[in-house]
Amino acid sequence: MKEAVVLYTAPGAGHLPAMLSLAKLFQKHNFSATVVTFNNPLSAGQADQDVSRLSSANPSISFHVLPEITTGDDYANLEPPAVMHTILLAQNMNLRNFIMDLSKTSSVRAIMLYFFCTIALDVARQLSIPAYLFTPFGASTAAFFFNLLEFDATSSLSLRDFGNDPINFPGLPPVLASDCPIFVVERGSDSYKSAMENFRDIVKSDGILMNTFESLEPKAISALREGLCVPSFNMPPVYSIGPLVTETRDKETKERFECIKWLDSQPKGKVVFLCFGSMGGFPLDQIKQIAIGLENSGQRFLWVVKVNVNMDPRNIFNTSMPEFELDQILPEGFLDRTKDRGMVVKTWAPQIQVLHHESVGGFVTHCGWNSILEAVTAGKPMVCWPLYAEQRLNKAVLVDHETRLGVSVEGYDHEMVDAEEVESKIRWLMEGEGSKLLKESIKAMKDKAGESLTEAGPSSQAFMQFLMDLELKKLERTKI
Repeated sequence: MKEAVVLYTAPGAGHLPAMLSLAKLFQKHNFSATVVTFNNPLSAGQADQDVSRLSSANPSISFHVLPEITTGDDYANLEPPAVMHTILLAQNMNLRNFIMDLSKTSSVRAIMLYFFCTIALDVARQLSIPAYLFTPFGASTAAFFFNLLEFDATSSLSLRDFGNDPINFPGLPPVLASDCPIFVVERGSDSYKSAMENFRDIVKSDGILMNTFESLEPKAISALREGLCVPSFNMPPVYSIGPLVTETRDKETKERFECIKWLDSQPKGKVVFLCFGSMGGFPLDQIKQIAIGLENSGQRFLWVVKVNVNMDPRNIFNTSMPEFELDQILPEGFLDRTKDRGMVVKTWAPQIQVLHHESVGGFVTHCGWNSILEAVTAGKPMVCWPLYAEQRLNKAVLVDHETRLGVSVEGYDHEMVDAEEVESKIRWLMEGEGSKLLKESIKAMKDKAGESLTEAGPSSQAFMQFLMDLELKKLERTKI
């Protein structure tokens, strides 16, 4: 029977690509891989659409969407971790049934769980299959969550109680409570309780695979491996196997998108790329401030625009955004005045292709982990504009990194980043003397990212160690 792995992930455009990258890595080592997800009740049918698109572009990978569930819960009144907890618990039976059916034709060697899907560890235990966690974010965020688990066990404080005083956790630079994911800053909240329940299960997994590499996050990886983040718990083995980067529209990107054709006509290294992820939309006032800043900067630009009138950082599961026309949301005459040096794209652009284009010299990003890895592997310096989830923590690590890979915009933690700040940071990045060191640092990190994935590189060796450990578990099961 064919040896197989099941990769179980939460829905979402930021989650599925990470699992797809891991699935392709398993495939290279002669495993069949099936990516399993489910539909989010707040975004009806979105998982079906995402899977349809990804499966057509990646026919060698299997995908499966679990059946819809019906409960009496009003999801709209729950915070994201509580929503996820409720859905995952209800989906355990469907996941178990799917794996049992798959086991009739394949030998399921392991279940790879998205970091927040730990409720499914119960399914793995019931079926006596090794279960590993996969972090679609960096080691620093993983270290933060493990430190938070230790903090919860040894303190009665909330992170919010630190105010403007730095929080010092092993493996991390000093961070502020305002840099932490909003759903864990208040100890008594339902979202905090759900998160702690999840983190307590994480240490019961067989190991953790992380989409990062040694040179990018040495302190966080070391702290995790040495158990410094959770001395009161048994830390499972940690394998840093990244950077895993996958273009999610493989077939489509073989075509020449209009924005790529436009980049072909631009001078080398002179275009700044602005893109804020699959859910990174802005209200209209902020969009106009960005436009004014871009126009006044005098720089060439490629800008991907999304509109989000809500901007509630807790509302990350509601991925729907309003339809719009560019001339309705941008300052009057902006498109005409900047047509010779700028291009504005609605909703989506082939980000990996764009970042690797020689005309692009810098990247204004929301600091989602996928985007960070794509920027690093393309060697493009970043202006950090975090919006939600762990992105502020990512910003803190990038900006405070020993080699410094990004610079932060001022005002992102208030209601508005004004046009003057947008103009200032883009000018600094694209033509300022001070940005030279940043550009040198990111190019050096690009080289280290490539080296990590060579046969003898640390990430490749870490994955080989994982496979050997998995083989040992197989032998142990055979003896039983």
